[in-house]
Amino acid sequence: MTAFELAPYLTAQGAEVEQALERAVVVMEADLADDVGAAIRHGVMSGGKRVRPVLCVTAYRACGADASPAAYDLAASLELIHAYSLMHDDLPCMDDAELRRGRPTTHKVHGEELTARAGAVLIPAAALQAYRAASALGCGPDVAKRVASRLMEASGAGGMVGGQWLDLMGEGQALGAEDLDGLHRRKTGALLRASLELGALAAEAPALVVEALSTYGRAIGLAFQIADDILDATSSAETLGKNPSDAELDKSTYVSLYGLDEARIRAREQVDTAIAALAEAGIQAPALVALAGYIVQREK
Repeated sequence: MTAFELAPYLTAQGAEVEQALERAVVVMEADLADDVGAAIRHGVMSGGKRVRPVLCVTAYRACGADASPAAYDLAASLELIHAYSLMHDDLPCMDDAELRRGRPTTHKVHGEELTARAGAVLIPAAALQAYRAASALGCGPDVAKRVASRLMEASGAGGMVGGQWLDLMGEGQALGAEDLDGLHRRKTGALLRASLELGALAAEAPALVVEALSTYGRAIGLAFQIADDILDATSSAETLGKNPSDAELDKSTYVSLYGLDEARIRAREQVDTAIAALAEAGIQAPALVALAGYIVQREK
């Protein structure tokens, strides 16, 4: 069997995602004041791995559907939420970061108030985009609503926002394994898990397949955070393109809890769990298998 070539796949999918994000930003710019639109463009169109939308489209394909522009529009709704989270996470009242993806953070260019407003705009914009994209893919109103609702659930107090709050409250504390897992299953994992679920829901996949992809997403969400902690401990701000580090913010990490070697083992265990979930459900998806490995092998 020929090994799946992930690099060209990521390049091709990333280009489609960029086009979908450009479409979304242009629509928002037409409806907003120029300064808000500029801040949104800075926060959204600043590069990055685009892992969440790629996972969404890959899950959609794994369910037997063909990826059209509307599938990438759906995937882009996840990146709009991710962009808003980074814009707010970088604010002085949170991480007070000056660098993101090798560029000045949005608030350093456009100011704190405008960044806060621009980030807030992205939340309803993402929900509306998810609903419209699901509808364009042929989903009925009930399924389209479920897709948009799942995105909002993953983004809210029970997901990413709740995880961010726990992260802020945990600064200066030595969190144990259970608390650290709970924090990151929300802050990082919830949106990654939803990426798989949105693709499966939009493809109207059977419940067994949706559950298997959800399990895959839950596992790689934790693997992603452990890998982030390892990179934060072993790479420079110049390499990662962001600052400050978790150590500088006095945050608990998987490296501070387990050490580097054990953290790497735990990340690999989560990848194995993700791949096993696919196999148990009979999902033939070489791209998802390769993406699971990429999650822990990436260099930034």
